[in-house]
Amino acid sequence: MPRQLAIAAASAAAALLALAAPAQAYPDRPITMVVPWGAGGGTDTLARTFSALLEEELGQPVNVVNRTGAGGVVGHSAIVTAEPDGYTLGIGTVELTGYEPLGQSDMTPASFTMLCRLASLPGSVTVRADSPHEDASALLEAIKAEPEGAYTSSGSGVGGAWHLAVAGWLNSEGVDPLKVRFVPSKGGAPALQDLVAGGINLFTGAPAEAKPLADAGQVKILAIMSPERIDPFPDTPTLGEATGTDWDYATWFGFVGPDGLPEDVRTSLIEAATNVFESEEFGYVHGEPRLHPRRRVRRGVRHVRGGRRDRRRRGHREARPRAVGAPARLASAGRADRYAREGP
Repeated sequence: MPRQLAIAAASAAAALLALAAPAQAYPDRPITMVVPWGAGGGTDTLARTFSALLEEELGQPVNVVNRTGAGGVVGHSAIVTAEPDGYTLGIGTVELTGYEPLGQSDMTPASFTMLCRLASLPGSVTVRADSPHEDASALLEAIKAEPEGAYTSSGSGVGGAWHLAVAGWLNSEGVDPLKVRFVPSKGGAPALQDLVAGGINLFTGAPAEAKPLADAGQVKILAIMSPERIDPFPDTPTLGEATGTDWDYATWFGFVGPDGLPEDVRTSLIEAATNVFESEEFGYVHGEPRLHPRRRVRRGVRHVRGGRRDRRRRGHREARPRAVGAPARLASAGRADRYAREGP
């Protein structure tokens, strides 16, 4: 009996010590970053750059995993159904606003914890280097002259960002959007591979995705769907300059998690994501400084302390996170670019 009492007392003491011990600070183990699109594309490159810098902020590995399929539904589903503990997060894209209207999924932006908007990228009009069309105006006239389906385009899933880009452009020019057949893909990288191989005629994804192939002489970017020329492509006209259209279009990328993240975890992630977003290292992802005019945050001294990157601002207000906020506005493609430029 004394021995049993001793064991019971020891167990009770251990339990009390466990209760009294402080909880492990978040995060205390590696984090998975889910990317709903293929490796090598714009979303993937953005995610890997962001994740590498986020590791410095959080002091834990952030492992990127590509979960592709069904126009981004597979990857976004992996995020939204994950345990809301902060260890499975992901990159959300504008396609989130279209799944419910298109009947692809009941997911909406409200199904997620929106943490920070990371970037906005305009669309482009990109063709093979040996295309006979030297500008977007000539391409448009050829599309008008040919029968429906003679020209094909790709860059995302059906109803996705780059599908809306080409459909909106054609519609603004008075051309039936169905004149160009859209071929769904798992992202910009495979679509560009199809373009170079001759499987499609047109890519309407971000110029950042096409830039390496353009530099290699395999594709040419005829125009950019931005209201003004952008620094990385000073000699490439806007679509408005090329054809006279008033159409411009951009998509957004956000840092998201499953709904129901604990408030302390959410706060930590927003703070870390904000620091990454404001950094010069992330500001020049793809070699392109954020692509749309943004209010720049004045930065103070940054240093490393305790395994996390900290920063001090002298004489400035604490910067607020650029939350994704109400991305459902993007359900209307005509309002997408205003959101991408101005924020919520």
